[in-house]
Amino acid sequence: MSLSPRPVAGVLLAAFLTLAPSGSAPTTSFWVDPNTAAARQSALFRAQHRAADARLVDRIAGRPQATWLNEPNPGPTVRAVTTAAARAHRTAVLVTYHIPHRDCGAYSSGGARDAAAYRAYVNSVATGLGSREAYVVVEPDAVASTVAGCAGVNARERYALLSYAVNRLKRQPHTRVYLDAGNASWIPDVHGLVAPLRAAGAAHADGLALNVSNYRTNKETSAYGHRLVGALGGGKHFVIDTSRNGNGPYGGADAWCNPPGRALGVPPTTRTGDAALDAYLWVKRPGESDGTCRGGPGAGKWWAAKALELARNAKG
Repeated sequence: MSLSPRPVAGVLLAAFLTLAPSGSAPTTSFWVDPNTAAARQSALFRAQHRAADARLVDRIAGRPQATWLNEPNPGPTVRAVTTAAARAHRTAVLVTYHIPHRDCGAYSSGGARDAAAYRAYVNSVATGLGSREAYVVVEPDAVASTVAGCAGVNARERYALLSYAVNRLKRQPHTRVYLDAGNASWIPDVHGLVAPLRAAGAAHADGLALNVSNYRTNKETSAYGHRLVGALGGGKHFVIDTSRNGNGPYGGADAWCNPPGRALGVPPTTRTGDAALDAYLWVKRPGESDGTCRGGPGAGKWWAAKALELARNAKG
């Protein structure tokens, strides 16, 4: 999993208006954070008279991306982001990413020190949300990594904390909650996820989040999502992270970590043509490293060369 840092609030940019087909999530216009690393890189390229590179990075900077909540008390960040979005008549996308033993000690290790600290973190998120609109992706990798085997993690406690997060956030009147369920290649047999997802509060979420920070295609992920929500029952929906899946997965080793030759995917939209698929989202911020592999900086750090590659390879 790749950590994405806290944004800095600033002057608003236009967001991309999106329409939803009948039966899926409500029509939603997602907010564009005007002060991402991509936006700053674009401004720097222009100052350096690198107009072509600036235009490429604008393919990232000008599109809605999620705000990752990594600090112990994220309420002020949540309030600032959702307030800015509301003033622009847009909806923010947020990611909770602070579960204890996060990322099983890998590149994005960290998280709350214990269960009490995590519940306090979730309460802070909820307070920051208030009655403003938001999509919230809950704890990328937390369920799938536990199913796959995460040393030192008490599965029962982790699922209870995830359930607490889902239920607490759903108490906010205009929050849509999507519990992360990994990607199509991680736990191929969806039945292995059913009991863990139920224990983690899936029944009370609006749906599941799939492919976060990964590269599986929309076709593969959508088919996987339908199998998974079908196995869960209850008519659940799902969202797909399309931030970097434009060329699909890499065929070589360590395909998840800064693979070469990848591309931006479908821009964020609720126009999916699939009643169970609520939105394509850019959950992972394109251009941020997966970790110190293939010459990359630390997880979540901006990497201009990778951003240019993703934008240059994009099909649209």
